[in-house]
Amino acid sequence: MMPARKMAHRACFFVSRTVYLTCCCGCCSALRPRYKRLVDNIFPASPQDGLVKSNMEKLTFYSLSSPEKLDRIGEYLFQKASRDIYRRRHGFVIIAMEAMDQLLLACHSQTLNLFVESFLKMVQKLLESTDPQLQILATQSFVRFANIEEDTPSYHRRYDFFVSKFSAMCHSNHGDKNTRDKIRLAGIQGLQGVIRKTVSDDLVENIWEAQHMDKIVPSLLYNMQSAEKYETLSCMESDGRDGVEEQPPRLAEACLRELVGRASFGHIRSVLRPVLTHFDRHDLWIPTDFAVHTFKIIMFSIQAGAGRGRGRVRAARATVLSNIVAIAAGESVGPSVLEIINNLLTNLRTSVARDSEKETDEKLYQEALINALGEFADHLPDYQKIDIMMFIVNKIPSGARGGAGKATRADAMLQGILLKSLLKVGTTYKTTELSKAFPAAFLEALLRLSSASEPSTRVLLQRILHTLLDRRGNAPHLATPTVDYAELGLTVEKCSRQDLIFISKHGYAIFSSLYDGLQLESNTVENIEAIYTTLALLVIELGSEETVCDVMQLILAIQQSGISNPVISVSQQCQLQAVSLSLATLLPHVMMLPRVADYLNKIVEARREEAIHLLPPVLEDYPHLSPTKMPSKLPFLMIDQMALAECLKACGIESSRLQSPSPYTPGGGISLAHRHSWVEAGATQGRDSLADITAGPTTEMDSANSSPGVQRHPMQNESVSLEALRRAANGPSEMERRDAERRKATLNNAFRTAPFGHLVDLTQPKYEVKDKLEELFNSISEEPLLPVSGSCSPGTQTKSYQQNVPPYTKYFPELFLY
Repeated sequence: MMPARKMAHRACFFVSRTVYLTCCCGCCSALRPRYKRLVDNIFPASPQDGLVKSNMEKLTFYSLSSPEKLDRIGEYLFQKASRDIYRRRHGFVIIAMEAMDQLLLACHSQTLNLFVESFLKMVQKLLESTDPQLQILATQSFVRFANIEEDTPSYHRRYDFFVSKFSAMCHSNHGDKNTRDKIRLAGIQGLQGVIRKTVSDDLVENIWEAQHMDKIVPSLLYNMQSAEKYETLSCMESDGRDGVEEQPPRLAEACLRELVGRASFGHIRSVLRPVLTHFDRHDLWIPTDFAVHTFKIIMFSIQAGAGRGRGRVRAARATVLSNIVAIAAGESVGPSVLEIINNLLTNLRTSVARDSEKETDEKLYQEALINALGEFADHLPDYQKIDIMMFIVNKIPSGARGGAGKATRADAMLQGILLKSLLKVGTTYKTTELSKAFPAAFLEALLRLSSASEPSTRVLLQRILHTLLDRRGNAPHLATPTVDYAELGLTVEKCSRQDLIFISKHGYAIFSSLYDGLQLESNTVENIEAIYTTLALLVIELGSEETVCDVMQLILAIQQSGISNPVISVSQQCQLQAVSLSLATLLPHVMMLPRVADYLNKIVEARREEAIHLLPPVLEDYPHLSPTKMPSKLPFLMIDQMALAECLKACGIESSRLQSPSPYTPGGGISLAHRHSWVEAGATQGRDSLADITAGPTTEMDSANSSPGVQRHPMQNESVSLEALRRAANGPSEMERRDAERRKATLNNAFRTAPFGHLVDLTQPKYEVKDKLEELFNSISEEPLLPVSGSCSPGTQTKSYQQNVPPYTKYFPELFLY
């Protein structure tokens, strides 16, 4: 005979397996789904204790990590609230609604639709109750939902019930006046929320249809006509302020102003028709006070909607906001921070849409909002500032990013405004490690903007980089290129290991972006100086033996582009020469490189004597140079790659990467051509090479390139790494394909537009034939290609192979892999 307790447990186990219920002793609670257990735990034993915050945090974390469960969580909360409403346990209903609100604010825009349906069902359930407290609570939740901006509209969502219910609440005739006013205020706030949620998106339900306007407009007029006196203001003094008015007539008037202000020319009739009908049905034409007051509001609202007469008032409000917003920052955490930021950005976008180029007051308003944004961010922890900056970057119009075609005027203006906001937040951030200041997604978004079509936008981007890179206050001293750094008082510290890891991962992308930015034809002096400052800060922050060769390769690439890039003007070529030499002279100041400093000082003195236009400061125009005359490219005026490598080697720095040849043909005999590109040299060492960015409009002309049957291979002392083989198997990356297309376009354009004399310089030999022959004969005389006579004996031959490297592998390395 089975004991009674054991039989009870078996029966309980069967029930819990089928309907997920918990037995009285709690032995089967583990069988319930996890999301139900998390939801149950947020409710206290007594409703007076309120929401269990620690368990609510666990539920929020679970919802964010498993967004596919959001709809189930919302449905379960709705079921519990429905049961509590039926049992009149209103304390638990309030707790369930509070949990719904927190989950709604925590949801990301991509997963919001999974939860909104359950949320709106909950709001509707509370609105259907007869308890005024629950109706007001539901309205407040709906208003918070209406202020959330959704990236993906929901085409199937309808608001018919809410329009009807909120309109009915506007006509409440509750016996208690205080309760009646609260219900009416809640109804007006609800209508205001419906308007804001639907009027800005043409893809959702059309709020301008007669079935909705015939309920909304009369409800507002009904509350407006109950005012004791009618005072019409010429500007929108009562623009809603998110429904904080305490009197139904004032809030209804503000809601009507907002409704008319948001209406387009074609929708004004949809508002006027129910107004006229309401006046006819209720005989409101006589006396004329209310009619005049109503139509004045409509006319002033139409005028304000057109963007006239309110700029200074709105700018003053934004200024006040910027002075008090810091108070709210201390209590804001999590989703509420992004909600505040999103509201500020929404107002900025609305301001830009008003075509603010012609209105000074509108610009004052924008500046005040940007200051408010900065003040708010200044009182937040650093990790939230990074989140805010990433949030702002993602709000930049897609058509204006990365130079993907010409952006529209509105997009370009909005791009500039958002970058100003980003800069304002960036000034409040204190960089400790570059990897924390530049998360991969944030860095990629910034670099995409480096080729924006507007020069002013590119300057703003560089200012943002200055703010985040400059940890020691050096940026003001590096505002313009110079070769005299001893008098600037720069602060230099040793580069940390974390920063070296960061630059090893992202160095190619950063330097490539800056190099491409220097090649744009639309650059002004301000653009050139801003990019120089960015590069100079990178040199100071990351200067070390591990990075010096990469930086020097970039400097040589900039110098070469100032010689061989025919797309840019002569003035830009002179500017690039000045920038390259300024950056080169900064390196010995950051690191102890006396031989490099002596070598660069000789070049500086030579330029002062014969080519002052190749030295800083950079000028907008160089009138003494003709538009077709190339800047002087005499060898002793330029930085020579081989000479620089020898100086670095003399300073005790491994310079093999710097000795890797460039893929362009150096003009004017600056340096001899080499057999291997920087791409190959970097790949064999298992890392990105900065020389990828130096692909110019010319190609190498050495024997390996000109021989169709000869392939180029790494030098014998280089190793083929696993990373290089993996790259070879995967093919070129997206960035490499983009660079190849750019180089191809530049090459085609060069041969179409370059002067004939320049093309002759590109194709002429890089050395005198006589000098090259003498060099070859001298090398042969020192170490012959074939074994000397008498060395063919077995003993001699064995000794030769053991002690000497085969000469053919030395003189013909392109034929061998190992």
